[in-house]
Amino acid sequence: MADYDRRNGGPRGGYNSRKRRYREDDDYDRRPQRRRYEEPLHVKVRKQLLGIAESPLKRTDEEITEIAKIIVEHYEDEHIKGLYLDLSIQLVVEQPLKIPFIAGVVLAVNAQKPELAREGLERAVAKIQECLHEGTWREVKLVLRFLGCLQGILEGDGVFPIFEDLFSRAIRLQTDSSEDTLGLELIKVILFSLPYVMATTSAEQFKEQALAILDKTDIIASTPHDLCALANPYHGGDDREESKDPPSTIGLIQKQLQAEAEQAWTLACIPRPWNPMEGFNAADETSAKHALPEIIIPTPVPVGSRPRLPDVYFSVYGDQEIETVPPTSDIASSLVRDSLIDTINILDYNRNITAKFLIDLDCYFAENTFVKRATQFDKLRTIEEGRSTWKPEDVIVDAVFSQLLQLPTPEHKLVYYHSVLTEACKIAPAAVAPSLGRAIRWLYQNVGTMDLELVYRFMDWFSHHLSNFGFTWKWTEWVDDVGLPMVHPKKAFIVGALEKEIRLSFAARIRGTLPEPYRPLITEAKEEDTPPFKYSSDQTPYAEPAREIHRLLKTRAPDADLEAPINIIQESATNLGVAEPLIASTDAYVTAICYLGSKSLSHVLSQIERCKDRLLGIGLASETARRQIITSVMEYWSEKPGVGVNVVDKLLNYTILTPQSVIEWALRDCLGKGEILTLAHIYEMVASTVSKVTNRVRQVVIARNAPGLPFDQRSMLDDTFDRERKEMDRLFTLIEDSLVGVAEGINDSMAEGPDPDGTGEVMLREWGTRWLRVMRRKKGVEESWILETMTVAQADGAMEAIEG
Repeated sequence: MADYDRRNGGPRGGYNSRKRRYREDDDYDRRPQRRRYEEPLHVKVRKQLLGIAESPLKRTDEEITEIAKIIVEHYEDEHIKGLYLDLSIQLVVEQPLKIPFIAGVVLAVNAQKPELAREGLERAVAKIQECLHEGTWREVKLVLRFLGCLQGILEGDGVFPIFEDLFSRAIRLQTDSSEDTLGLELIKVILFSLPYVMATTSAEQFKEQALAILDKTDIIASTPHDLCALANPYHGGDDREESKDPPSTIGLIQKQLQAEAEQAWTLACIPRPWNPMEGFNAADETSAKHALPEIIIPTPVPVGSRPRLPDVYFSVYGDQEIETVPPTSDIASSLVRDSLIDTINILDYNRNITAKFLIDLDCYFAENTFVKRATQFDKLRTIEEGRSTWKPEDVIVDAVFSQLLQLPTPEHKLVYYHSVLTEACKIAPAAVAPSLGRAIRWLYQNVGTMDLELVYRFMDWFSHHLSNFGFTWKWTEWVDDVGLPMVHPKKAFIVGALEKEIRLSFAARIRGTLPEPYRPLITEAKEEDTPPFKYSSDQTPYAEPAREIHRLLKTRAPDADLEAPINIIQESATNLGVAEPLIASTDAYVTAICYLGSKSLSHVLSQIERCKDRLLGIGLASETARRQIITSVMEYWSEKPGVGVNVVDKLLNYTILTPQSVIEWALRDCLGKGEILTLAHIYEMVASTVSKVTNRVRQVVIARNAPGLPFDQRSMLDDTFDRERKEMDRLFTLIEDSLVGVAEGINDSMAEGPDPDGTGEVMLREWGTRWLRVMRRKKGVEESWILETMTVAQADGAMEAIEG
């Protein structure tokens, strides 16, 4: 109290207390005051560079001017200069949408401090040289695009000599092999960099060079590649016109660039932050120009690690009455799609940031390229003629689906693209959800003509997406399709999607989200958590010894104790005239394992682990009995086949089953007329089995081609490779032989019981054809990959020998 009185002049203040008597508490607030903090300059520069063009509320030219001013004023600060140079190149290769704006900063810096701009060019050239040696062609394209945006401050022809060098390498590669894909990648780098050169203020003086390079690339870009059919998202049925097939990406951009050349290179969608800005003209002809350091393309041209196949321009919004995405006649369709795809695939480590960039798409292109965000589809009709009706939400959804539905495989796992769409919906539900709804409807209407693998990818995404939003969908729109036969693609899609939803939730909940006509598709048996043990009924053959097997397994009795009930079953089966008694005892044994492991995946894995030796013995004793293991598993889980497929997959991992046995069970034992081909879980089982075999071959090839491998180990791996490849070839031959009969209508079951009106048989033949296309593509992709990888390995080995 004494301290208080002395510090504040007593309880009443001690000076002028009459005037301050009512302000005492306010004036002497003893709460700690927040310290004023001003962030360091380098932090401010970093934030401004990272956030450039991200806000629709800020003028990008003002952002660029401010950043350039700070950097130039603190040129002597090595920390700030180094941060600017490093971060600029990092943004170029990680955030492609910002490349024109980063180039704008360099141009603004060059107008005031040319030596700093020269250092930036040197960093960019060093980066592109590094990418060339590594064969990372996407990064080469992005850095070259950045240099193209700086064409106005480059001496001579700027980046055009690089285009010429890339083309000469591409034509050489294409001449050597008609199936070469690396040459296509080099042409793609040229074509997607050229428009950014021609969008600069110095484009007028380079029109002749641009036309010359387009004349050259037309030789390759306009010629259909031998492998284009592998990437076609449609299966080529009789009801689809060939002219409606999507164009190849490089063929499309080639035509669009030629059209732009005829229209004086308007390139309306590309932002031009290098136009005159307040205070100075970043693209002034009097600005300093710099010689571009030499860029050397290695010999031989590095292949890189990412697989390459010709890609096509696929859109889910192509048939609408109003254009909500750029048409293929407009170069914006290719340029916007390319930047979006690169952004999605580069930022795979952070789906939230990826979704944020996608939602802000309109910030990164020229003004009026898109309509206002979240504009309703019906309101697009009221937009005056001549103005854009492109919805940014449709464009980003289109781009994600182009990757999700890319053939033969997308760059990342499918679930990543699922998550990007989910996050985009969460960030802007009112804008993205209607766009997704229209995409879903278009894909559903085309499930009969789309490639079968893509139909199942769509089905997986659809069920997964609904699981993130309460399983709500307007099922009433498809209610008329519930009555279709099971062999109809739309009915098969509905049934498959509901099965997958049940796997992600539980049957009773999914049943509650459906209109009445759908509910018979989810039977009461599907709502049971644990399927019943069929041997609990005395009416089932071998019920008593089977229950004894169950009791012994449950009590963890020694394996020898199982011999007695198993022998009883086999003796009874022999007496009943069963040709292979082991099948009867296997059914009882495996069904008991499934029943005991029905609570969870860990339970069934525990049971399989304990019974592994006996299960392996069954397979060695009889191939028919080995396939009976699959039959018993799938019969037990008949109401939840997805669980059965998962158990079969685990049995494959334990080598209890072989890939051959799984394919024989699915495509021979159970094939019938081909009805089984309509079931989603059968496709999942076969595709997963094929994937295991092909991945095994790839692992052996990668191990065999490891640099510095001793000769004896390489020889051993060569033997392993030959063996594994023969197994893969046998598997594909088995699949081919099984499916051809259905596709051509010469299946034995079809001949025995012909369809009265022929409609069902026609559909089944169509299913066989679609399955064949998928499996032949998988085989073709693997053979192409092996050939390319082994060729590169031989070339590398020859180079090592020369250097040695």
